[in-house]
Amino acid sequence: MRSCHLTALIVDDDMIVRMIHQRMLNSVGVKNEAVENGKEAIDLHNSGQSFDLILMDIDMPVMNGIEVTKKLRSMGIDSMIAGVSARYIDEHTQEFIEAGLDEYLEKPLNIAKLTSIIHRINKFHIR
Repeated sequence: MRSCHLTALIVDDDMIVRMIHQRMLNSVGVKNEAVENGKEAIDLHNSGQSFDLILMDIDMPVMNGIEVTKKLRSMGIDSMIAGVSARYIDEHTQEFIEAGLDEYLEKPLNIAKLTSIIHRINKFHIR
């Protein structure tokens, strides 16, 4: 499956997770960028960059995924934001979802989950 020139931002403090997600996105033709905390994600958007998909971790230093998602939504960012976390659904994940996520995925993210999300974004772009 190849994307239609989609872009993605990976926001995760774990370098290995960032690398794995980048490799998966590259394998399906999604141009991507990775940052290690929420503040860096906000800074990228403030600099004028935009992304079709944001893969957002919940537990990060500086700004966590909940804070970043709320901030991005308040800035009018309408990218698909997929929360990606090793946590089981609990009160924090519920708060994460309510912050403005479009999707919540448990780690480890796999290629099937990723291609499902990309397919949904592609359908939206074709309309």
